[in-house]
Amino acid sequence: MQQIRLYVKGLSYSQTQSGAYALVLGEESGERRLPIIIGGFEAQSIAIALEKDMNPPRPLTHDLFKNFADQFKITLKEVLIHKLQDGVFYSILVCEREGETHSLDARTSDAVALAIRFKTPIFTYEEILDKAGVILGEGQADTEKGKSSKTKSTEKSSSPGLLSTQSLESLKKQMDEAVRNEDYERAARLRDEIEKREGNKD
Repeated sequence: MQQIRLYVKGLSYSQTQSGAYALVLGEESGERRLPIIIGGFEAQSIAIALEKDMNPPRPLTHDLFKNFADQFKITLKEVLIHKLQDGVFYSILVCEREGETHSLDARTSDAVALAIRFKTPIFTYEEILDKAGVILGEGQADTEKGKSSKTKSTEKSSSPGLLSTQSLESLKKQMDEAVRNEDYERAARLRDEIEKREGNKD
């Protein structure tokens, strides 16, 4: 299967789920974005790793893993997001020690936090991007923009409890709107509901 290299485009705070964030990965040579919902601790760890001038006084868990690996000459060669099931992304760490390669299961948020620290590439498969990626509309600048203010009705309509009551066509329109506004956390929720319904048709 063809692998696509990804980069970390950014993090956005969840407007509908307290303490959650959307980690947005972008394909290196394209416009598709892969939004992944992660917890606050993992988001903080990723943000600290991205901010080169920020050095915690004591190592965070992912820093400790990096220090441990360096001490015992373990190299992280790559991170691979290899599966999407029921809205959950699954990843592996491909490590090397003394010429031997080993693969370890990891949560995608942890895998990305480590990839940043090891300066190692992140990959996924073409079929995962086809299935879960969102695409910026034609003519949109590939730059971070301030989020548009959303009305209460829009926020309410994208809440998890109400998605199941809406038509598939309505969900797709809302996802397109969320992508245009770069509201990736909302787009991810809508995408997961659409995927669940279309999967039930098979």
